[in-house]
Amino acid sequence: MITVLAVFIGGLVGAPARYLVDSSVKKRVGSALPWGTLTVNVIGSAILGFLMGLSSVDALSHAVLSLIGTGFCGALTTFSTFSTDTYKLLSSGSTGKGLINIGMNVVAGLVAVSLCYLLGRAVAG
Repeated sequence: MITVLAVFIGGLVGAPARYLVDSSVKKRVGSALPWGTLTVNVIGSAILGFLMGLSSVDALSHAVLSLIGTGFCGALTTFSTFSTDTYKLLSSGSTGKGLINIGMNVVAGLVAVSLCYLLGRAVAG
């Protein structure tokens, strides 16, 4: 029951954070590409990578991983919006932008999770 509550509370914070970050990014850089979605996905990947790094050396409790990793990051990041944004770009004839969006989300997400995983292990060890 504690785990479910932790995920719930993390999600309550992560969902509005996603909205606020996405809205702020859109206002600052426009919407030629879905920069807000990219931003939340990379931030979430970085946080989750860091938590995974800590967890890999038993420096993080299951409750904290559930709260921040599953709850907060799960609500902050968004595969469905990434997919919808990409579909809209591709179906509107913006194939180049659609492919750039795919590449940026996948590459930046993997780089963020990888670097922050290593950082988490270094901080814990």
